[in-house]
Amino acid sequence: MKRRSLRLIPVLALTIAVIVAGNALAEKATVVRAGNLVLRINGGVTPKKLPRHRLAPIALRASGSLATGDGSHPPATKTVTIDFDKHGTINARGLPVCRAGRLQSRDTKAAVAACRPALVGRGTTSVEVALPESRPFTAKGPLALFNGGVRHGVTTMFIHAYVSVPTPTAIVTVVKIKKIHKGPYGTRAVARIPKIAGGSGSLTHFAFSIHRTFERGGRKQSYLLARCANGRFRAHATIQTSDGTRISGSILRRCVAVG
Repeated sequence: MKRRSLRLIPVLALTIAVIVAGNALAEKATVVRAGNLVLRINGGVTPKKLPRHRLAPIALRASGSLATGDGSHPPATKTVTIDFDKHGTINARGLPVCRAGRLQSRDTKAAVAACRPALVGRGTTSVEVALPESRPFTAKGPLALFNGGVRHGVTTMFIHAYVSVPTPTAIVTVVKIKKIHKGPYGTRAVARIPKIAGGSGSLTHFAFSIHRTFERGGRKQSYLLARCANGRFRAHATIQTSDGTRISGSILRRCVAVG
């Protein structure tokens, strides 16, 4: 089987990181290959005009897809790690908090009703399920993103998905976000994807946007903040799959400094 060729990748895995500056600045997706896997990532922030020296509210959009070059069922995603530009930050203190238990076993409407004050974003996702002795099928569903609070310098986010795999199922992914010091990157978000359909389901696509304002101490706050210090933002995403493969890609987006 062609899929076996993917498993010949060494245990340490193949990591490929590509920055396609021309395409990225045109806001086209970055496409990266590792063995039989194909990763597409895209994203950006708005507004593009931002202060040079002070942080201002922004909205973030991100999307990605994972497929195989030969069309076979892709391995399950275990983790998604995204490093964000050091000139942006997350600001969750004072925002209402949702607990994971309030999201389990609920459809999207019920999850949002249970934790609406903590809602920070929405999106969509797709998974491919390959059950034994069955043809693979694709299931699509909505995403809802919730603030999970801040503790010891780590911000938690919950991503609630509701998909039929094959029965309607709530999938809650925990995302941990913290500060890092890694060249142009200053914030790292790590999402650990739970098993889907007992391990038979694989994440194939996601797209979401995050934007939330709130009040703290009588002042308006934004969940996400950034400044345009050097005319560009960078982000780097790494996906690790159940067979040990790591595949990475970077994107570069232009901003305009004002003030």
